[in-house]
Amino acid sequence: MRQDFYDRITKTIADIRDQGLEKIERQITSPQGPVIEVNHQGVKKKVLNFCANNYLGLADHPEIVKAAQETMNDYGFGMASVRFICGTTDLHRRVEKEIADYLGYEDSILFAACFDANGGVFEPLLEAEDAIISDALNHASIIDGVRLCKAKRYRFANSDMKDLRAQLEQADLDGARTKLIVTDGVFSMDGYIAKLKEIAALAEEFGALVMVDDCHATGFMGPHGEGTPAHCGVAKHIDILTGTLGKALGGGMGGYICASKDVVHLLRNRARPYLFSNALTPALLGATLKTLDLVRHGGHLREQLFRNATRFRELMTKAGFDLLPGEHPIIPIMIYDAKKAGAMAAELMDEGVYVTAFSFPVVPKEKARIRTQMCAAHTDEQVDEAVAAFIKVGKSIGVI
Repeated sequence: MRQDFYDRITKTIADIRDQGLEKIERQITSPQGPVIEVNHQGVKKKVLNFCANNYLGLADHPEIVKAAQETMNDYGFGMASVRFICGTTDLHRRVEKEIADYLGYEDSILFAACFDANGGVFEPLLEAEDAIISDALNHASIIDGVRLCKAKRYRFANSDMKDLRAQLEQADLDGARTKLIVTDGVFSMDGYIAKLKEIAALAEEFGALVMVDDCHATGFMGPHGEGTPAHCGVAKHIDILTGTLGKALGGGMGGYICASKDVVHLLRNRARPYLFSNALTPALLGATLKTLDLVRHGGHLREQLFRNATRFRELMTKAGFDLLPGEHPIIPIMIYDAKKAGAMAAELMDEGVYVTAFSFPVVPKEKARIRTQMCAAHTDEQVDEAVAAFIKVGKSIGVI
């Protein structure tokens, strides 16, 4: 019986590989940045990086690195404790207050990752009498978090406001006490921005709360990088905001929830991923304080990021590639066939451009793609070089 288990695992892996769906991790041997060094087939090679969440190019910023080093000198390496025992430093509260102030909330609470934040937010706040109305394309962490909650579950088609209305009406008919609409701010596989203005209007009409996962927007969307609620002009209408320190905000790790002070206080007492996870390390916190300062004054970085996105999108469209429309620096190149997408990513690596193919189950079947992500640290020449490589490989495998 034990061997049957291992045989089944081996067969599953073989099936994944045969379908062209196997995820291969490449080893990076340098700091994260617009150009990175990778161990490619046993040889170290410098390549252009067009698949990181490093939107503002801050992952290797010298001031952030210095802040992490200096904080470690003052506070040591790790906390060796959860927050409520002896894992809370003044740095934790400073970071939480800075995040809340930047994003316009009364308070925030830190987690080991935004996956943990989304996994822990629903169960303490909602009960069987309540309802969660969730976008069909929400992040896996939201889906898992909803599963842990006893609230009634409703799902609306991606950004379909007619369907959202229908689900809200059904929740009312089912006698829901509190209704919470949940959506990603940016749907990361497509680069689409949620219709937050329409969602906020429906929430007002039905007396519902709104929660937004803003991982792929904080720091660069909105007038000063406050995210999709600010970008859509509804910042004051979003009750709960979750996000990450692992993307534009330095690229380290850690997540957070922004909300009213009472909601945050209840989460401190009831959110299981918070109560039972080690506190974030001092070095990360010191680096985050510096990152937030840079982002608050990072208008030039945001301008360059969107300039790069516009340049890449225009050149790739002119070359004949099938791009999903949008304004976000996530720019998916649709390949559709999983094996062909994998082959294209591999050939682009040979050409000196690091990208990743996405296929089922990350995206729907027959919707495989190369998801490119722009970075403020990319130069015009690097964008042009990447496009030239795409054109060469695209022609060789019959994509264009």
